[in-house]
Amino acid sequence: MNRKTILLTLTCLMITSTIFAQMKPFRFGLKVAPNVGWLSPDSDDYESDGSVAGFSWGFISDFTITENYFVGTGFNISYLNGKLKYPSEMFLDDDTIPTPGTLKRKYNFRYIDVPLTLKMKTNQFNSLQFYGQIGFSLGFNIKTKASDVFTYKIEDEMGDEYTSISDESSITDETTFLHGSLVLGGGLEYYIDNSTSIIVGLTYYNGLSNVLKGENKAFDPPIDQKAIPHFIELTLGVIF
Repeated sequence: MNRKTILLTLTCLMITSTIFAQMKPFRFGLKVAPNVGWLSPDSDDYESDGSVAGFSWGFISDFTITENYFVGTGFNISYLNGKLKYPSEMFLDDDTIPTPGTLKRKYNFRYIDVPLTLKMKTNQFNSLQFYGQIGFSLGFNIKTKASDVFTYKIEDEMGDEYTSISDESSITDETTFLHGSLVLGGGLEYYIDNSTSIIVGLTYYNGLSNVLKGENKAFDPPIDQKAIPHFIELTLGVIF
């Protein structure tokens, strides 16, 4: 190996060492994130009944791989919601036979979410840096509540009419403990100083697993309840 090769190698190593010395091995921060969620049913005669606003907050962190590539993770408390409409039945008063009808149920899920993503960033332009990320998130169910409106048809002397009953209840035991999502997102960082930046991003969580348990006995034979959650969140945060 000649002197020029040795000198070039040492120069490259010095430059690389200088770059990595200027980079922080990890950064931590906080975020809040309003979201909009919905449920995609996978059971016959089940329908999505629209999207519902939710919210999440938590901690974010970036672990450096190279100058523009990072592992993004964190710890979030997520309030995710969705609505379904499907055939059901209910015992009314002292009836011994259930009355058939339609149930509109709003689900209020509360999860601890742990995302793990590959985050890619552009070079910094003045005080701005753009990023994209892809990965997975695993959610642990803390609590699930339901707000129900059961509508059924009755017959009286004035003719047929529809009436409804409203109820709220805890249905944690009717939902799964774990759920997984594919995470896709992007946004920007605005640097206040050399290490502190404000984050604004948009992230889509595409559900991969069913979150409902149990059977719907209004069907003969009963059918398994299945639905997959999805949501989009607007991330607002600060990282140090």
